[in-house]
Order: sequence, then C-alpha cells, then structure tokens
Amino acid sequence: MLTIPEFLICSAFLLLLSISVRAWKTQRLRRGLPLPPGPKGLPIFGNALDLDVAAPWLSYTEWAKKYGDLIYLTILGQEFLVINSEELAHTILHQRSEIYSDRPYISTSALFGMDFTTGLLPYGDLLRQHRKMYHVGFSKEASREYQPMQLSKAHQFVESLIDSPTQFPMHLKTLSAGIIMAVTYGYDPAPAKDPYVVKVERFIGIFSKALSPERAALLGMFPLLQYLPSWFPGGAYKRQAGECRGLAHDILNEPIEYVQAEMASGTTRQSLVKDLLGRYATKDDTVTVEDEEIIKAVAATVFLGSPIHVSRQTDSSLHMFLLAMVLHPEVQIKAQEEIDRVVGDSRLPDFSDREKLPYVEAVFRETFRWRPTVPLTLPHATSASDVYDGYYISKGVNVVVNVWAITHDETRFPDPMSYKPERHLSATGELLEDVVSPYFGFGRRKCPGIYIADQSIWVSIVSCLATLRIGKRKDATGCEIDVKAEFTAGLALSVRPKPFECSIEPRSANAERLIRASSRGD
Repeated sequence: MLTIPEFLICSAFLLLLSISVRAWKTQRLRRGLPLPPGPKGLPIFGNALDLDVAAPWLSYTEWAKKYGDLIYLTILGQEFLVINSEELAHTILHQRSEIYSDRPYISTSALFGMDFTTGLLPYGDLLRQHRKMYHVGFSKEASREYQPMQLSKAHQFVESLIDSPTQFPMHLKTLSAGIIMAVTYGYDPAPAKDPYVVKVERFIGIFSKALSPERAALLGMFPLLQYLPSWFPGGAYKRQAGECRGLAHDILNEPIEYVQAEMASGTTRQSLVKDLLGRYATKDDTVTVEDEEIIKAVAATVFLGSPIHVSRQTDSSLHMFLLAMVLHPEVQIKAQEEIDRVVGDSRLPDFSDREKLPYVEAVFRETFRWRPTVPLTLPHATSASDVYDGYYISKGVNVVVNVWAITHDETRFPDPMSYKPERHLSATGELLEDVVSPYFGFGRRKCPGIYIADQSIWVSIVSCLATLRIGKRKDATGCEIDVKAEFTAGLALSVRPKPFECSIEPRSANAERLIRASSRGD
C-alpha cells in the first residue's frame, strides 16, 4: 500500500504526464495557429499564482485591459477562455452554440450526488429533454401565471420585515424558498426549519465546499484523492459525500411524493411538477419511470441548480437592493415619489404598474449591474476545436463569461462602481433599451428560470419601496451606525453583502395597513 508521500508523488507525476500529453496534442492540432492572448503562466501551475482567488473576475478584468476581450489562460493544467464583453459572448456562445454548449467534467458532481442537475449536464439529448420540460412551466407566457402568488409572497415578506426587521436575512431566505417551492411543487414551506428547506440548505452547504476553489484545485492536481477511503488521512470529505448523496435522494423524491399525494386527493395547486406529471402521463394516468426521473431532476434543479439558480439569485439580489437603499436614501426617495404619483396611496403596486414605473425599473436594473451576484458564469466547454478570429481554441476548453467586466465597462457605464439608476434612463426620464442582460447566462445554457426570477425580484423591490423606509440603524446614543459596501467572495457561491445593520420601518400607518390587509387576503 502506498504511503501518503508516495501517493502524492504518483499523483503529481500523472498530472505532469497528462499536461504534457495535452500540450503536445494541442500543439500538433494548432497547425501554426496562435492561441488567444493572455498572461504567461508557470509550468504545471499555469496562471494559478497570478489569480485573485477571492475575486478572479477582477483579475480577468485587469488582464482584459492588456490582452483584450478574449483571454486564454491555464490553471493547474486546465485551459480557460475568458470572455469580457457582451458582444463577444453573444457571438461565441449564441452564434456558435453548437460548439460552445457543453459543460466541463466536474469529478465531485457524481461523488456528491449532484450530477442530476440541469446546469451540470453535458450537452446532448438528456439536456434537451430537461429544457423542453422547463419550457412547459417557465416560458415567458407560462411564468405570468405565477404572478399572483409572487405578489402575495412579496407582501408576506414585507410584513415580516415590519414585524422583525433585524431578521431580514432570514426573511430573504424564506421569501426566495417560498416562491420557488410554490412554483415548483405548489408547496408552502414553514417560516422556519421547514424539513424540505433544511435538507436543501444542508445539501447546498456541503456541496458548495466540494466545489470551492481549494477543493477543485486539489482534485485537479491530485485526481486520485477522490478514490481515498473515508478513513484515510485526507479522505474525510468522502463521509460528507455519502451524506450529500443521501440528501440528494431525499430532495429528488420527497417533494415529488408530496405532489403526487396532493394530486391523488384533488387538493394540489398549480406548479411545474403538476403540469409535467399531467403532460407526460400515459393513457392510464401513469408516468414512465424514465420521464419521472427526469421530472424529479428538473424540479430539484430549479431549487438547487447552480450558483445562478433562481432561489439564490432572488435572495442575493434582494440583499444587494437593501444595501443599496441604505447607502443611497436619495434613490429610495425618488423611487417612492414615482410610486406615489403613479399608484397613489389607496392600493399597493402590482405587475400591471411595471411599465408605468421607469425609475423603479431603473433601480431594478442598477441593482443587478452595480454588484452582479454571479460575477462569472458557470463554465461552458467546447465540444470540438474551433478557430475564432484567427485564434485556435481546442476541444474541452473551459469558457467563462466575465459578467463583472460587462457590467463595469466604463465605455457604457461611466463611474461604474457608483450606484446610479439614472444611467438607465434618457434625459427625459424614459427607460433606455436594456442592452446588458448577462446575469442568467448565454446561448443554449441560459438559465431557464430567468422570467420567474425577474418577476420575483421586481415585485419584491417595488413592494418594499411602496411600503417601507429603509435606512441606517441608530445606536443607543442616537448616532447612525456606519454601513460599508463589503461583499463575500469566492468561486463556488454567488456574491452577497457581508452582514450589515439597517433600520426598516413602515413609511406610514396607511402603508402598514395595506400590507397587513393584503397578507390576510382582505
């Protein structure tokens, strides 16, 4: 049996051999064509030591100033192509989608029971079946059916903020989980410690660590580590993988069983799973085992998904919104003046008001642009070699869109670090064309839940603005507590503000009356 040093030496040798063979094959296939420009790296490590691991999008943005919008680099033997402009992302990932729609292989996906999710599937027939099912409930038209529910959830969220404002992070999680569980399964989770939600949060917590930069780099450099027994030093994560697979089994099966039981009793509500079970039922009202497994995977993906899944996007984006309102009270006041002028004080705004509220829409857009919660898209992978603009791009390259660079392009957005909703409006106050929309991906791997997330976030923002006053909290002496714009970082999870304190209270007695009446269903 190999000792640990012998094991590591063997793994390092195999890695070096793999990198050398790949480099030789690439050199032979290039036939004199250059690779895209990029920073020069070291043997084996590539550009890993040059990269800001906490915020790699910042490194890519700086390199783009020197090398252009298309950058080539390597990290521990893995090739990466980074796209730093929306136009280029559209050209490559949309117009050449037949080559750029695959996903890189992630060894931890199957090990941790995550390989069923749509976002990690390789491009092929199974992915097409998934996306066909999403279209049933998540097309632009179908998504409108969920607007009344989303409005109701947003009002419940606002009431929770009024009742316990210091617990706003928990209320954000409840809102996002409540909307997506209702959309997917027609299920209303309990406000705290719901059994389904607890399992999902535990699952995401374990798997996120498995996808962390440190874990990915370690397994990339020493792939044999994934075969260590759980009792072996360094193999503790195998025990976590076993727990994760067990949670994945429950997450796939238990909510579906809930819907099936509700359908049998005739009490089920509108949901994606209900529609799919009805759509794929045979003449005897049963669903084939194959179709049912795909339905389970599609439904679980909606909640779990990837770093850009709908629930996390809703939670993180609204967290950014609250921070922006604390830091920019003048924006909040201007948005509220527009709502008062258009909607009045006898009712709350709803989706029918959206086109009449251009400044609120500008706030919505600027919240996404200012601090994108997913600064880098989930990597695509090339399914064949390609030549673009005279550059050779080999098969299997990881292709990443730098959303941060797109949303902080100074030629489009002067002073990009500032929060300015006015940048989305004309001089006369009309909404400009939304030229930047990279937040949910590109091409055939674009997030299928884009319309659900868009509706959930907008209606929550407008409901908060209409009824709440969000500002800095005061200490015991009456002085305002300073709030800084500080954010989490890393590759595995979406970016969100670090914990901050704020004051949340009703704008008026009438606003509180309206929101409580709505929550009661009056």
